[in-house]
Amino acid sequence: MADFIFRIQPNIVLGSYTSSRLGQFTKDYGSRFMVIIDPILNELGTAEKIIQSLADRKIEHFVFDEIPEGADTQVLENALQLARQAHIHGVIAAGGSKILNLAKAICSVYHEAHDLYDFVDGATPTCGALPLLCVPTTIRDLFMFTDRTPVIDARSNQIKLLKSQAGICKLIIFDPNLTVTLTDNQTAAMSLETLCIAVEAYLSQKSNFFSDMIIEKAVELMCYALDGSPTLTVTTPQETLLSQAGCMTSLGVASSSMGTASLLSLCINARYKISRSLTTVILFPYFIEDAAKYKSERLAKLARILRVATDATPADEAVIAFTEYVRQHIAKANLPARLKELSISIEQLALVAEDAGNLELINQLPRSMNADDLFDLIKQAY
Repeated sequence: MADFIFRIQPNIVLGSYTSSRLGQFTKDYGSRFMVIIDPILNELGTAEKIIQSLADRKIEHFVFDEIPEGADTQVLENALQLARQAHIHGVIAAGGSKILNLAKAICSVYHEAHDLYDFVDGATPTCGALPLLCVPTTIRDLFMFTDRTPVIDARSNQIKLLKSQAGICKLIIFDPNLTVTLTDNQTAAMSLETLCIAVEAYLSQKSNFFSDMIIEKAVELMCYALDGSPTLTVTTPQETLLSQAGCMTSLGVASSSMGTASLLSLCINARYKISRSLTTVILFPYFIEDAAKYKSERLAKLARILRVATDATPADEAVIAFTEYVRQHIAKANLPARLKELSISIEQLALVAEDAGNLELINQLPRSMNADDLFDLIKQAY
């Protein structure tokens, strides 16, 4: 087993209406900030509430929300130029993974003199990073607690992993009230995606006693959120349970690693701007079926935590029940069950398999795989 090294960072605040205290927490990191806001939050009126917390405490800031569907390196360059001209002390990000990743990339290279694409192509930042403060509005994030940041290379529409300094993210505020703005369909897709990420981390070759503990608790919380509690002892609102499960899953995957479905979804999103949640959900049951060939006992344990199997259920039957559980939730939420329903061709997905095969993340999957193996999984889900 590899040595276990755990650094406690960043500060995590989780609770209802905690986003209204953003200004209070921000004062510890400077007085001039760039605030990157998901444009959808302006339409919902959420952005105004977040900004008001800064204005009430006289914290100087400006808002950047000119973010297209695909926040690629061209958008990153524009945002980085604005940040440097304003001589900011840090970056505040409010939104989903796209927004958080954009902000994290800015913080990583803000003080660097070299061209941005040097770092996109693999160079390691040598200067200190700006402080990053995050207010996630979705319940999951693969890279929030890691030293890698996914960016879309505008030159090729391929995903690249930007190396980041340790400790960039200083504060994360999980406010369950921000997730209630999601539609039922979005909530269902992100909930299943979060469960998939948790399963991937649990099965990973990099899993350890700490990630296992975190993931098992995350799956238990997700079970309560998706199916309710079998007793009256759990009365926590669904949105709070989802935020708790998402926070723990993000911690768990950072201590372990992501898996096949998430890797392919990242690459599909980069090339074709299709929702990561939808593609991950479609691939999820096929990932379980593939993993059952070599990780059936661990899958069976998760099935028992989800209450779809008992301690007496044989492992192979528990895995089948787990797969059926996922497919039933996909059908219940009326989510796409096949990749072809996303108006994407198998030829386009062949490029995705090649993209994924070229990323270093392929070495962290639950089993040894190459681009051909990834394409086989894609064909099954198509």
